[in-house]
Amino acid sequence: MSIYRNRRTFKPVTMDPDKEVPRELLTDILEDAHWAPTHGLTQPWRFHVFTSPESRQRIATTLVDLYDQLTPENQQDPSKRKKLEVAPRRAPVVIALLAHVEPQGKIPEWEELAATSCAAQNLMLSAHEKGLGTFWSTPPVACSQEWIRSLGHDANHLALGLIYLGWPLENEPNPRSVRAPLAEHLFWHDKVE
Repeated sequence: MSIYRNRRTFKPVTMDPDKEVPRELLTDILEDAHWAPTHGLTQPWRFHVFTSPESRQRIATTLVDLYDQLTPENQQDPSKRKKLEVAPRRAPVVIALLAHVEPQGKIPEWEELAATSCAAQNLMLSAHEKGLGTFWSTPPVACSQEWIRSLGHDANHLALGLIYLGWPLENEPNPRSVRAPLAEHLFWHDKVE
């Protein structure tokens, strides 16, 4: 079976927090991501990579602070807040994913977002091929302008969430995934009626 069909999501709770991802391997995965298709070669993706326990703790703290600031008190969910606090500390690698979008640029915003999403898919497939698990998470705070500013970028950037990356725990089963039959999503237009 191909890597496309057997890649699965591994949430941070299923990753070994004590098993580091070597920098050389991580760089190789990010290089694969960097080769995503990009109209006009704008290469809009921006990867902020956090690997040390201290940097991942800073992310957790920032995300929780932003959650408290941006979420009305009557809409706050303690379980969502807890995930923001725990997940970055649990996964050995956290990658904040952003897209650079030029206002009035020759490439439309949607194409830059699509290219950045292709880079994320390349990243996750490359990691899977090398035995690592990934989880792409898009909590509202990690897609906010406040989060973008905390990373040192301006309003010409859009945040596409976080990609958690790490080694699956030993004996962690590869979660099953189910797809509807392809025929339900496929429309051939090769016959003239």
